[in-house]
Amino acid sequence: MDSKTLRWYALYTRPRFEKKVNAELQRKSVECYLPLQTIVRQWSDRKKRVEEPLFRGYIFVHVSAEERINSLQVDGVVRMVGFGGKPSIIPDDQIERLRCFLEGGFRLEPHDYLLAGDSVEIVHGPLTGIRGKLVEKRNENRFVISIDAIRQSVAVEIDPGMLKKLSEK
Repeated sequence: MDSKTLRWYALYTRPRFEKKVNAELQRKSVECYLPLQTIVRQWSDRKKRVEEPLFRGYIFVHVSAEERINSLQVDGVVRMVGFGGKPSIIPDDQIERLRCFLEGGFRLEPHDYLLAGDSVEIVHGPLTGIRGKLVEKRNENRFVISIDAIRQSVAVEIDPGMLKKLSEK
C-alpha cells in the first residue's frame, strides 16, 4: 500500500465529543465524515429537533498512512480503531453507502453488528446495486449496512420486494 494513498479510518472519541472532533479536524483541513441524523428530543416543556451522531463515539477520516498521526492529535480523540495493533481500513463503498442513505432521507437506526444472515442486494429504486444484510425485527424487514472496521451497523426498513438474495460463496 502506497503511504500517500488516501484511505478511510475510524477514530474512537471521548463520549459526546464527536462534533467537537469533527470541527477541529475540519479546521486542520483533514477530510472527515461524521454521519449525523436529525431526531426529535422530548423535554418536559418542549420538543426539539437535534442532530446526533449515527455511531456514538466514532468519526471517520480520509487520510494517507503518513497523515494518520495528525488526526490522532486532536482533543477528544482516544485512538484509531484497529485490530491486532494495526489501524483498520474502511472500504470506500461502506462510507458511500452511509452517505447515500443519509442524503436520501432514509431514517437509519443503529443495529447490532451482524456476523450471520442473508446477503442481499437492492434491485429496484434509487439505491439499486447496494448490498447488505437482511434481518427481521418485530415482523418488519430491515436492510442492514455494516461498517466492519468498527463493528457497527445501521438498519433501515425496506420492502423485501426490492431485494435479491445473493448467492453464498
